[in-house]
Amino acid sequence: MNPTAALLGLCLGGLPLDGMAAEKTALQALVDRTALEMQAQFPQPALKAEQFAVTVVDLRAPGAVVRADYRGEERFYPASVIKLFFAAYAQRLMEDGKLADTPELRRGLRDMIVESYNEATSFVVDSITGTTSGPELPPAELAAWNTKRSVVTRYFQSLGYRNVYAQRKPWGEGPYGREKIDMDAHPPARNFLSTNDTARLLQEIAEGRCVTPARSAEMLQLMERDPAKAPPDDADYEGIGFTAPALSPGMKLWSKAGWVSWARHDAALVGLPDGGRVIIVTFTDGREHAANRKIIAAVARRILAGLPPVVAN
Repeated sequence: MNPTAALLGLCLGGLPLDGMAAEKTALQALVDRTALEMQAQFPQPALKAEQFAVTVVDLRAPGAVVRADYRGEERFYPASVIKLFFAAYAQRLMEDGKLADTPELRRGLRDMIVESYNEATSFVVDSITGTTSGPELPPAELAAWNTKRSVVTRYFQSLGYRNVYAQRKPWGEGPYGREKIDMDAHPPARNFLSTNDTARLLQEIAEGRCVTPARSAEMLQLMERDPAKAPPDDADYEGIGFTAPALSPGMKLWSKAGWVSWARHDAALVGLPDGGRVIIVTFTDGREHAANRKIIAAVARRILAGLPPVVAN
């Protein structure tokens, strides 16, 4: 459909589009245009079409959520963005009385999301799956271990998530022992997420639908970023190194970033000065782009500047 016609409220049959349909078409046109502009803006080294994905969820009009994506169903290694899914499942278990809500677990959850510590994540994964890292296991025991470790993936599959594989711990120097052997024996070896599924979880958290409103609020509190308080010597701190540079004064940010030597991502909820909110999830792939701090911010800057008017039905 012609985006210009959509903005004028027309459809191919000449009948008026409702406001939500018009905004959805306009938002998709914005995302598509942004994808092309990113490839033009970053030619050296070339940011190829298959090296990134973007999903945008416009929450500005309650009850009329609008979504658009570019390659939103593609699977990427998520790096630390996977920690959002571990946190959400931990909240589910605590709500159901299947996981003790202890100060140590709270410390682990806080350090996993706020500081993105892999050691904290290892503790949380052990706690929610009933598995531990350690020496190699015989094949039968390893198979049973693998089944227990896959509980987070199965949980999100049961909710209709299509591209969530939350099986592996994030590592600095590892993995070793049963973690490494299981990667070889029961592929895939790495976690994966899509920007669409990541945006869905972030939307559920933002709208208070992740487990319960109270638990959603707890997760959102851990994701709050304040660029003014970012460590001045850490250019890759989540509050300044990803989506944050695209924000104008008066905007707020809740996010979970991920970064390894071959990928750089951010899952961001942006609060606008008028109280509206927009989700922007951007994943990039490729060693030549992983250290580029400009791509994710450039995507967000274009999306925020080009948001279509909210059209009432």
